[in-house]
Amino acid sequence: MSDNSWPSSAHCVNTSPATPSSNDRLRNLLQLVAQSDRHAFVQLYEATSAKLYGTVLRILKERSRTDDVIQDVYVTIWQNAAQFKVSRASPITWMVAIARHAAIDELRRQPRATHESEDALSQTSADEISAQERIEHEQDVQHLHACLEELEARHQNMVRLAYLDGWSRADLAAYFEQPVNTVKTWLHRALKQLKGCLAS
Repeated sequence: MSDNSWPSSAHCVNTSPATPSSNDRLRNLLQLVAQSDRHAFVQLYEATSAKLYGTVLRILKERSRTDDVIQDVYVTIWQNAAQFKVSRASPITWMVAIARHAAIDELRRQPRATHESEDALSQTSADEISAQERIEHEQDVQHLHACLEELEARHQNMVRLAYLDGWSRADLAAYFEQPVNTVKTWLHRALKQLKGCLAS
């Protein structure tokens, strides 16, 4: 299957998200998808599309952008189904991690210029934040980013996803293909390094 082709029947969002009791079925479907079974792929889409669509929509807030991203998400699932590891995450957790990552990437590529953000900024008048406070805040942010850059690339990405984008430990474990305990250890070490850098 090419990047832009997928079963034609998988275009309408199903309204029934996967439930915990469907884990075995989803595992079986993913195994079949890994063998390029298009019929299994359609069933997988129908069983999980509502959950993944909702995940992406909550991040992007726009249905038109969500429609585009969700198609890319399922192309990714089709191409990477063989990489799913039963021992590391449930099928739906693995797929949600892919969806969240795709949505966040889209958001970073094309940030929304919403009236809400403008209104929020206007609520804080220039009198309430002094020039000195603004400078100090900017310096703090620059210092934080500089310290993040000193982390190992994998740990840097994990910290950003966990603490800036709100990913759960399970999402991170699925995305980085590591046990949850390993993710916790990496985050602990990264935060310890960050604290040392920020204190210097």
